[in-house]
Amino acid sequence: MTLLQVRDFPQDLYEDIGRIAEFERRSIAQQTVVLLRDAVKPPLSDKERRKRIMAEARKRAASLPPVSIPPEVLIREDRDR
Repeated sequence: MTLLQVRDFPQDLYEDIGRIAEFERRSIAQQTVVLLRDAVKPPLSDKERRKRIMAEARKRAASLPPVSIPPEVLIREDRDR
C-alpha cells in the first residue's frame, strides 16, 4: 500500500478526524481514507441521489414490523385528545 505523508497538517483538523474515527471505531488512518474517498467521488445526479434515497427508505420499511393498528384508529385517537 502506498504511504502518504502530509506536512504542516493542522492540529485542530487532526483532532476532529480523531474524534470521528473514535465514534466510527476506526483508526485515524482508516478514517482519513474514508473521508478522502467520499471527497473525491463524483457527485451523484439528482436522479441517482433520489434513487439511492428511495432504495434506502424501502430497505428500512421492509425491516419494520407490520402495523397492526389501522391508521384511521390512530388518527381518531389523536383527534380525541
